[in-house]
Amino acid sequence: MERKLASIQRIGKVLPIEGADAIEIVMINSWKVVSKKGEFKEGDLCVYFEIDSFLPLEKDFEFLRKSSYKKMGDLEGFRLKTIKLRGQVSQGLCLPLSILEKDDEMKIGISQQPWGDQLQLGPYDDAIVIEEGADVTEYMCVLKYEPPIPAELAGKVKGGFPGFIRKTDEERIQNMTKEYDSIRDKHYYITEKLDGSSATYYFRDGVFGVCSRNLELADPGEFEPGTIIGDDGVERPKKENTFWKVAKELLIREKLSSLAENYAIQGELIGEGIQGNPYKIKGHTLRLFNVFNIDTQEYLSLDDMVHFLHKINVDDKPLELVPVINYDYKLPPIIEEILSYAEGKSRLYEGVEREGIVIRNRDKSISFKAISNNFLLKEK
Repeated sequence: MERKLASIQRIGKVLPIEGADAIEIVMINSWKVVSKKGEFKEGDLCVYFEIDSFLPLEKDFEFLRKSSYKKMGDLEGFRLKTIKLRGQVSQGLCLPLSILEKDDEMKIGISQQPWGDQLQLGPYDDAIVIEEGADVTEYMCVLKYEPPIPAELAGKVKGGFPGFIRKTDEERIQNMTKEYDSIRDKHYYITEKLDGSSATYYFRDGVFGVCSRNLELADPGEFEPGTIIGDDGVERPKKENTFWKVAKELLIREKLSSLAENYAIQGELIGEGIQGNPYKIKGHTLRLFNVFNIDTQEYLSLDDMVHFLHKINVDDKPLELVPVINYDYKLPPIIEEILSYAEGKSRLYEGVEREGIVIRNRDKSISFKAISNNFLLKEK
C-alpha cells in the first residue's frame, strides 16, 4: 500500500503547551502536532501532512520556507520532519480543509446522495469525498522526500520493482490507533530498524535479480578499471554498484540458486558511504529482515527464517538477520509505551541511537514500525 502522505484526518484531543500562548498540541491518531492556538477543536476534519512529506513550492506553504525549504534533485519544495517547538515534539502539519480549495471549480460543498448529504471537493461525479482517511497526496502534489543517493548506490536501472515480490514498507504505529486494541492479544517479536538502504535479492526460474527499495538494478558486469570525473571536477576510480558488490561478496546468487523453490531475501544494506555508516562497519554487508517464498507468495516466519539461513549458510560468507531485541513481546495498553521502547542504543554499535524498531507477529501477518523520536530529531 502506498503511504498516505497527505490525508483527511479528524482532530483528536487538543492539549495545551505549558507557557505557550500562541500554539497548542492537536492529536491526529497517535501523532502529536503543534498547531496555531484555536485553529482546531476536537472532532474537526483537517488535512494532515505526515513527516517525510515534500510539499510543492506553492504560496499556501510559503510560511514553511524559513524552517523547511529543501531541494530534492532538481525539485524545490518544503520537507516536513520531526521538530521540537517550546520543548514539544511535533510531527507533521495540520491545515484547515480550505487548503484543498484551489480554484472556483475545486470548492468544498455538500452533495446530496441516496444515503445522505456528503461533503466533497469539486462539482463532478468523480469529486474527492471529504471523509476521514481520504488520501489527497496526489491532489496536493505531495511527494515522499528522498535524500540524495550516492552514485555507488544508484546503479543502472533495469526496470521497476518486480511485481512478484512485495515491497517492504511497514506502517507506522502512530497510524494504527483504530485497530490497536484488536491486535493486542497476539505475540510479537521485535527487531532493530537499521539505518541503511533497503535491498532485495531474488532467484526466480533461473534468473537472479538485485533491487533497491523501488527499482530493479541492472548487472554492471565485472569491475572495469579506469577513472571518472565527478561533479566537483575531481578524477576518481570507478566504483562498482554497492548492491551488486554485496551480492557477489556474500555469494547471494549461489545461495538462492541452490534451493528447490524460488525465494527473495530482503534486508538493510549497511556500511561505508551509506547513511554516514553509523555502525562503523568496514566495507558493506546485508542484514536480513524478510525471506519471501515467491512460489507461494508468503513470508517465512521467524523460526522458518532461522532454518532457511541455517540451510543456505554452508560457506564462510554467512547471511545474518537484523538484531532481534525481543523474541516474545506483548503489546502494552497504550501506543506511547511502544514509542518509548523504540528509543535506545543500537545492538550493532552502542555509540549510536538506533533508528527504531519493527514489530511483527510470529507468522508475519501483522507488522509495523516505531521510529525513535531522538533519531528523527537528529535527522538532517
